Amino acid sequence: MKDFNGRLAVITGAGSGMGRELAVQLAAAGCHLGLCDIGVLSLEETRALCAAAGPAGLKISIHRCDVADEAQVLAFRDAVKAEHGTECVHLLFNNAGIGGGGSFIADERSEWERTFGVCWYGVYYCSRAFLPLVLAAPEAHIVNTSSVNGFWASLGPAVPHTAYSAAKFAVKGFTEALINDCRLNAPHVKVSLVMPGHIGTSIALNTGKILRGRDAMGMTAAEVADARARMAARGLPVDNLPDDHIRAAMHQMAVDFREKAPLTAAQAATIILDGVREGRWRILVGEDAKQLDAMVRAEPELAYEPDFTERMRAQGVLANLAQGSAQSGGG
Repeated sequence: MKDFNGRLAVITGAGSGMGRELAVQLAAAGCHLGLCDIGVLSLEETRALCAAAGPAGLKISIHRCDVADEAQVLAFRDAVKAEHGTECVHLLFNNAGIGGGGSFIADERSEWERTFGVCWYGVYYCSRAFLPLVLAAPEAHIVNTSSVNGFWASLGPAVPHTAYSAAKFAVKGFTEALINDCRLNAPHVKVSLVMPGHIGTSIALNTGKILRGRDAMGMTAAEVADARARMAARGLPVDNLPDDHIRAAMHQMAVDFREKAPLTAAQAATIILDGVREGRWRILVGEDAKQLDAMVRAEPELAYEPDFTERMRAQGVLANLAQGSAQSGGG
């Protein structure tokens, strides 16, 4: 699909980050949009940016939707159909994601399942819900966002990273299997797997708000103690720091993850859309993603050894992630 003009794209997680930038760039190309996120205010901002970027008469609908809730996803689909007066969708971007649930052993089950629910079930529910509309289009493309954590389940040896990685591995496997399924049963539908490295998004800032209803500055004493232990495990001198300093440090890490990334969300969106235009099924986003992919493929048995992470850091690959400061991927 080389031309997006006059098409309809559905994008999850469109309130910020790559989802927002995909929406803006598609709007500039004349693509109508059905956008969802969990926050209405952020969606209003995205709609305004898209309206400014796109031509007159562009249809842009926004919808509050928790993609981990199938009933909400079905309502989102029905609202898109109604507001756009259509029975077909040409582009489906399953982009929404959060972090959290790092430890299967130590973390709360509810946090683990919430993270897995957004990152995996969000892809599954939206793919199920919108599939009839995708199949009804004369040509269509499904784009699922996984992560480098979909082929390397780690943020480094000092930090467990189970829920997000498990979900992103699931997205990767599902998307790759869907390629052949579509070739056999819906050859007019193409499929792409997106695997970003460190992209400048607000996923680290948004995760705490979604999981616990507060950002890092509102961390409880128990959460501060956990953060202090994780920072100490990375060799940081935090034993005597006041709790508020720990909160501020965690908040700053999340800000730095967005502001100091090697690739902006807008640049990532351009790479993704270029990959769709070129019909590529495997879209690695960022040089760090390409380097890590090569390293894991070359030495899969060593990928979870401490010296593997040290070699990554020495080469400048995912330096912030290797210190366990935040997540990669969509959101």
